Formats: sequence, C-alpha cells, structure tokens
Amino acid sequence: MYRIRLLLFFITVLCSSIAYAQVAGITISGLIKNKTNKLALSYVNVLARTEKDTAFVAGTITNEEGRFSLTGIKPGNYQLEFSLSGFRKQRQPLFVGSLSEFLEIPPIELEQEADKETKIEEVVLTASKKNEVSNQLDKKTYSVADNISQSGGSVLQSMQNLPGVTVQDGKVQLRGNDKVTVLIDGKQTALTGFGSQSGLDNIPASAIDKIEIINNPSSKYDANGNAGIINIIMKKNNKNGWNGKGSFTYGTGSYWVRKENLPTIRPQYTITPKINPSLSLNYRKDKINVFLQADNLYTETLNKNEFVTRTYDDGTIINSQLKRNRNTNYLTTKAGIDWKIDAQNTLTISGLYGSEKIIDRGDQPFFNGDFSQRLRLWQFLEDELKTTIMGTASYQHKFKDAGHLLNVGFNYTFHREDEKYFYDNYLPASTGTDAFKLLSDEQVYDFNVDYVKPLKYGRIETGIKLRNRSIPTNMNFIPGVNSVLDVNAGGWATYKELIPAIYGNYIFENEKWEAELGVRLEYVKIQYNVNPNHPTYKSDSYNYTQPFPNLRLAYKLNDYNKLSVFYNRRVDRPNEVDIRIFPKYDDAEIIKVGNPQLRPQFTNSIELGHKYNWDNGYLYSALYHRFANGTITRISSIVPESRLIYAVFQNAGKSYNSGLEMIWNQKVSKAYSFNVNGNIYRNQIDAFSVENLYPQPNIFSSNQEIAISGNVKLNNIFKFSKGFDAQLTAVYLAPDIIPQGKIGLRFSVDLGVKKSVQNGKGEIFVNATDLLNTMVIKKKIQGNGFSYTSDDYYETQVLRLGYSYKF
Repeated sequence: MYRIRLLLFFITVLCSSIAYAQVAGITISGLIKNKTNKLALSYVNVLARTEKDTAFVAGTITNEEGRFSLTGIKPGNYQLEFSLSGFRKQRQPLFVGSLSEFLEIPPIELEQEADKETKIEEVVLTASKKNEVSNQLDKKTYSVADNISQSGGSVLQSMQNLPGVTVQDGKVQLRGNDKVTVLIDGKQTALTGFGSQSGLDNIPASAIDKIEIINNPSSKYDANGNAGIINIIMKKNNKNGWNGKGSFTYGTGSYWVRKENLPTIRPQYTITPKINPSLSLNYRKDKINVFLQADNLYTETLNKNEFVTRTYDDGTIINSQLKRNRNTNYLTTKAGIDWKIDAQNTLTISGLYGSEKIIDRGDQPFFNGDFSQRLRLWQFLEDELKTTIMGTASYQHKFKDAGHLLNVGFNYTFHREDEKYFYDNYLPASTGTDAFKLLSDEQVYDFNVDYVKPLKYGRIETGIKLRNRSIPTNMNFIPGVNSVLDVNAGGWATYKELIPAIYGNYIFENEKWEAELGVRLEYVKIQYNVNPNHPTYKSDSYNYTQPFPNLRLAYKLNDYNKLSVFYNRRVDRPNEVDIRIFPKYDDAEIIKVGNPQLRPQFTNSIELGHKYNWDNGYLYSALYHRFANGTITRISSIVPESRLIYAVFQNAGKSYNSGLEMIWNQKVSKAYSFNVNGNIYRNQIDAFSVENLYPQPNIFSSNQEIAISGNVKLNNIFKFSKGFDAQLTAVYLAPDIIPQGKIGLRFSVDLGVKKSVQNGKGEIFVNATDLLNTMVIKKKIQGNGFSYTSDDYYETQVLRLGYSYKF
C-alpha cells in the first residue's frame, strides 16, 4: 500500500510529458467564379488577414482555372479578402483548426460592380493558435535525435524513455499492455514481424527520424493491436543538390559482474563493445530525388543472466542460472527514387535490405536445493540469420485543390529466418549432443488505395487494402546420443493469411467542436497446415468478417481547455510465432510452444481526456478503460512424472485494463524545461480453465488475478550556452502482474550530453544508460503443482560516445 500511495503521489504532483504532433502550417485552397456566368475567374487577389486586427498574413492570386492556395497559415482566426477589378470586393471569415493540413473552402462567387444590389457576405477563416488545445490528442510524436540519453542504441532502447511507454521482456507496452502494433513508415513490415514486436532491440536507432505513439488509432490503420500503435518513421531527405549525414557511435557495457555465476560454467560477458556507423545520402535535381540510408549496429551483450529457483509441491527444489552471451550484427539499407512526373503526379520506388546475424553462447546449470549437487549442465550455441528484402512502389496523384489526394501503393516482402541450435547436455551419468535447424521463408504482398478529400471544416479519408501472406516453416531435429529433444515434434507447417479491408473516416472541426468518426471492415482468413505426422497438433483455420469502429469527440471550453472522449474496437490476431507448433529450447527446462488453436482477441476501448494549456506548458489527463474477450496469454504448466515446464499460448477469457494517465510539460526558462509522465492502472484477468495439449493433454485452471501498478518518468532537458544540450531521465516502474504471477519494481536513471560543433554541421554526444545499475527483472510465477522465482541481471548499463556531421 505504501508503494501505491507513493505512486499516486508522483502521478498527481508530477505526471508526464509528450510532444504532441500538430500541424505547423495549414494550406487553404478554393475556387473563385463569376456569379453571373459561373465561369472561373483568374488573377483574383486573395489575402488572408488576422480577424482581430486585420494584419496581413498571406496573399496570392488565382490561376487560369480560378484556383488559389495560401500556404503556411498558422492556427488562429482570420479573414479572407477577394478582389478583382470590375467586381465587388468580398470578405469571408473562416475557421481553420489544427487537425487537417489542408482546408478546401466552398466555391466563392464574385459579383460584378454593375450589380448595385449585391450584398457582401462574410466568411470567417479561423485557425487554432500555436498553443491552443486543438492539438491532436490521439498522436504523440518524438524526435529520436532529441532523446540524447539513448542515442546510438537500438530502436527498443530509444523507446524506453518515451512517455507512456514501458519495456518488459523485450516488448514495448502502452499503458501496461503489450498488445501494440509496430509500424515502419506507416506500414507493417517483416522488420518488426508484421505488426508484432520482433527485432526492435536490434534495429539501429540511427536509421530512425521520429517515433509516433497512437493510443486511439482511427479506421485508416489496420485493426490489429488493442493497446495502440507505434509508428517508426525512417530518415529520408529531399533537399536540393547533394547532401547527407554521416555518424559513428562507440559504446561499452557490462563493466562488472553484477552477480557471480553458478559453478562450472563459462564466464559471462564484460566490457562489451557496441559499434554503430550510419550514412545518409540524398541528391535532388529538377524532378528527381534519389536517397540512401544505411546503418549498421554491431553489439556484444549479456543478453540474459537469469537466476531461477523452482519449487514443486512434493518439496523438490531446483536452482538454475541461464546466462546468454550474444553477438549481434544488424545491417539495414534503404534506397529509392522519387520521380515528380508533373505538378500533380509523383512516383516513388524504393527498396530495403536488412540482415540480422545473431550468435548466442549460453550456459544453464541446474543444482539441487542446497547447491551441493549439479543435476545438469546445458550449454548451447545458437546461430541465427534473418534476411529481409522489401520492394515498394507508390504513386500519388494531387488533384487541383490542395490536399486532395489519391495514393496507390504496392509492397512486396521476402523474409528468411534461418536458425541453427547446437546443444551439449551434461547429466551425472551421461553426456549428449543435440541440434536442430529451423528454416522459414515468408512472402507478403500488400496493395492499398487511399483517398483524401479536404473540406471546409475537416476532411474525408477512405481506402482499401489487400494482404496475402504465406510462411512455410520447416523444423529438423537432429538427435545425438542420449537425446532429450522431442524429435517427433519436428516437421513442417505453413501459415497462410488473406486480409482484404475497406475503411472510411470523417474528420470535422469548428471553433468549439472536433469530431472523428470512422469504421474499418476487415475480412480475415487464416489457414495453418501442419505436418500430418505431428503427434499433438493438427491443421486448423478460422475466418471472420468484423467491423472496427472508432469515434473521437472533443469540445473546446476556451483557448486553454479542451475535453475529449474516444472509443474504438480493435483485434489482436495471433502471430505465426504464437501458433508455431515446434518446441523452442532456448531454456532447457522451461520450454515454449505455440498453439494453432489460438484465436483472435477482440477489445473495446474508451477514454476521457482533458488538456489544459498555458503559455509555457500544459497538463493532460486521461481516464481509460479496455475490456477484452479471448485474452491471449502464455500458460506455464507441468505434466505428471516430469520437472519440465511447458509454456503454451492460450485464450484465457476476459480481461480488463483501466487507468489514469497524466502529463505535465513545463518550460521553466530558456535553459531548462522538464516533462513528467505518470500512469497508474488496474489490470484484471478473470478466472479461467484451459486444456494444454502439448506434450500431453492437461488441464490448467487459474483464479482471478488483479493488480494495481503504474510508472513515472521524469525527463529533464537543459539547453546551455555554446551549443551544449543535456538530458537526465529517471524511470520508475511499479510492481505488476504477468501471466500466472508478478514482476517486481524497476528503476533506472539515464544521462546524455551533446554539443554542436563545426558551425552547426557537426555534433558530439556522450550518454550513459542505467547509471546506478539498478534495472533488475524480478519475477514470481505460480503454477499448478509448482512455483518459481527469477532474478535477471542482464546488461543494462552502457556508456556511448558518438559523432555526426552534416554535409
């Protein structure tokens, strides 16, 4: 209770910060006609003035087709003024909010001077002020370059300090939920497992420009991911002529042994190097823009160092340590060309190549309760190579009115997963050597059409998408003498996915109200074909046609306060890895297996938000509630006459996630600002009972689980003279529930400093993560017939030094 009160105090007093995505400048367009004959009028003078003091803001003239565009209009209230010799001058007030980059006002009809009876009607042009509350509350955007304390690492590491985001077991969570869809440049790709979270800890952050967090996605996004969407935007330049940026980062970690190894195993990694070169090139001339982004991240890490004590109901105690020394080399290269065919049409063709090489050398000894006898030693070598090739073609047609767009895209992805495992199993009376090889070749075809039509008070979005995905997988077990592998569980399996979808979305905004209403209709067909000789699992499939609506309604109380309410319905479809039938032996006695009978988890979410702005900051508060059916979770169980634990994915029934998130962002002075993010939530999983089929049928039952948890992040930003910037971040994660158990509190402090050099073209930075070396993962798991505790002293403390130069 003390920890809960402490967490509530932090959230109430501090609470968190985010940089909300907002439209910096709006383009206003329209058509002007002769009222008498309805013909377009060219060379009409169009001026935008502030409504309050009629100060000039922007001006232009109509083209030969009578169309005009005013660009870079800041949020605020304006008047448009139209004048042409021989015609009556006309003024119109107009409201422009910050939700749309483009506004299309209805056609303007000018009357000729001869018409003495003409009355001038007024049209109001209104736009939100820069700090007004009409900022988008559904999307938060962060620049990776601004995250000084995490520069030079992986994408996953760069996310750890972002407000609202936590990292647990290599997965990102939003508001305590890991059902997050990860996109790259707005698309699901093989780099992140087509919406899942694979590979995030290896993708170089140097390849990334921005990260968007979308808690309440609209219907234009895929319906997968009930916790929300994280969109990773890769770097791309389009400046004229030759230009680019090169950078190099070197770091080291694991400066000392945090906990001594158990006897008889090989040493754990210390003083581990991390090397990250990066190069960005761009050439633009006339109608052609050519771009290249290449990044390489080589790391040696103590990827895992977990000490486990298992206790069985018969009194047996087994102590073990799983130590994994990992070498990773991740190369990612993206290149392409933009061809501006003419003023209305652009074609972009790009390709991406990614290569991830992982070498794991692991040791896992098992001892009895008092460590007087070694029961077993399991040593392994994992050699894994993942290769991704992606080709993209996109075409954009700009209609004559600004912001009126048609986008057509095609994306092809090939992803190969080539894993080899080699095991030495030392028992008191025997020694055995085993191996297996897994090969998976994934192919995905994506086709989409998206249409955007600006309106006077918002826009309409609609589109279609088609995906065809196939993943054939082969597992070949190679048993040695005294093998402990389940060789009968090998063979082949093929995953096939077909998803056509259509969506429509309407956005409206005036001086007081904002609204967004949309629906996405998806048809999903999943077929999983299994080797007929598999001893446990058989081929399975499912399909559904479901609507996924979204609603956002906001009311502006005044220039400083806004209330909003959100609702959406989303789904979490099992990933291919979740249903993969082959046992995974990266832990010798806690074996992970998929489940082809797994079904989608459907979730409804509601949120009530309030934002209060002032001159140098803001406070945002949100109450949210999610309730899900068919909750996907991993269940650990044992079978009679065995000490092995089998962790199998299952649909656990109903679950609930409710909480309060608060955000406080404050600029104290030119030299110092801070933001604090606080989140407290309640997780609940109702009682359930399921049947695990592997390795033999057994029933697992669980009582209702409830936990209150949360996190607080304090981010201090310093801007000193002579180009010095600094960032100090503290993260506190409260204890939380996990499947069948609890995870302990975690705390870390990160520090980064950078300096601009060479007249702003160069930059040097140094940073340190987990300065106090406090980030230890402590878990307690309770199963039927057993329980276990674990402490993972994996590598978290890293020091990096980097340099970059723009040319």
